[in-house]
Amino acid sequence: MDMMELIRSRHSVRQYTDKAIEPEKREILNTLIEECNKESNLHIQICYDEPECFAGGLAHYGKFEGVANYIALIGMKSAHLEEDCGYYGEKIVLKAQELGLNTCWVALTHGKSKAVIGKGEKQTCLISIGYGKTQGVNSKSKAAAQVSDLRADSPEWFRKGVEAALLAPTAINQQKFFFTQDGERAVAKVKGFGTLTKMDLGIARYHFEAASGHKVIS
Repeated sequence: MDMMELIRSRHSVRQYTDKAIEPEKREILNTLIEECNKESNLHIQICYDEPECFAGGLAHYGKFEGVANYIALIGMKSAHLEEDCGYYGEKIVLKAQELGLNTCWVALTHGKSKAVIGKGEKQTCLISIGYGKTQGVNSKSKAAAQVSDLRADSPEWFRKGVEAALLAPTAINQQKFFFTQDGERAVAKVKGFGTLTKMDLGIARYHFEAASGHKVIS
């Protein structure tokens, strides 16, 4: 499955079966998280077989069921923490999809995670992970012209990157980002106001880079 197929196949899933994540898949995820942390200086952690975080009223309000595994996005407090968490979190999400697992980004509708948060660190978000009861559904999307300066004569890599960015999950589906072409790279920025817009930018930036093969500056 190529990257665009992988991106298109991934949807948010909130209800999970009780099937455990197999040891070999855990090893792949653990290795990737270790690599992401080394590259980014983040402190991303994955908690397996831990249903308590999603057992309370907030998770029920968020329509989460059967969540026993989750990824905690953690790092030192900084101006770029949210964007970094979005970028590397989505890298892990797409690997999970490739492994046949389902995921959902979770900002507020969860309880206390078992992740270790060090001094000066902040947990920005969780990602539920496991075997979904369904594969989820498509979300509504803006048009390419609303999130980029894509033109008829734009190169194929830029068109593909914008298409991938439009498929990125964002908080309340707000898609408040904008991509412009700058030679052989793209520039991305937050456009407008909203919740978790920097994290959304990081997620969209990863989609763009993974699909287009071209660097995005933000």
